[in-house]
Amino acid sequence: MTSAERREQLITIARGLFAQKGFEATSVEEIAAKAEVSKPVVYEHFGGKEGLYAVVVDREVRKLLDTVTASLTAGRAHELVEQAALALLDYIESSSDGFRILVRDSPVGSSTGSFISILSDVGTRVEHILAEEFKRRGLDPKFAPMYAQMLVGMVALTGQWWLDVRRPKKTDVAAHLVNLAWNGLSGLEAKPTLATRPHK
Repeated sequence: MTSAERREQLITIARGLFAQKGFEATSVEEIAAKAEVSKPVVYEHFGGKEGLYAVVVDREVRKLLDTVTASLTAGRAHELVEQAALALLDYIESSSDGFRILVRDSPVGSSTGSFISILSDVGTRVEHILAEEFKRRGLDPKFAPMYAQMLVGMVALTGQWWLDVRRPKKTDVAAHLVNLAWNGLSGLEAKPTLATRPHK
């Protein structure tokens, strides 16, 4: 096996173990044993478990962001919201192990690679859709980034739930997500206020 092939083998094995057991419960010994190599081989390629985990997370982040970005092909805002929701569910379905890894807390304690930072990045990639729609409707586009984060969070948390139950079917989940999001967006007030609190 070449060095590059060994590296890929270790990444694949570690990805499965991190998804199944989490970062903390997975050991370098376990990864090495499953690959039928010695621990020093893992250290030689990745410097340790943290380095291996970082590679796995980085690949999943790129795959998720590429999936969402590539899905945004329509011109109309409603269709773009549908495409983004379905793309995230597609990723969850096709990369269940990767998604399980991403939704766990980042053990390295950095703001990059955490599920929250990934969702924020996805939101940033779709906020232009909402900004254009807000302008068209005479709403303040400066709030579009916040609404983009709300939408992505709603889809991601629903996807996390759906990963375990796997029903209804993916297209129905996407349709209901877009129904709630789009119909909520279509009735937006220009200056919303809380009805239960005094205005200041």
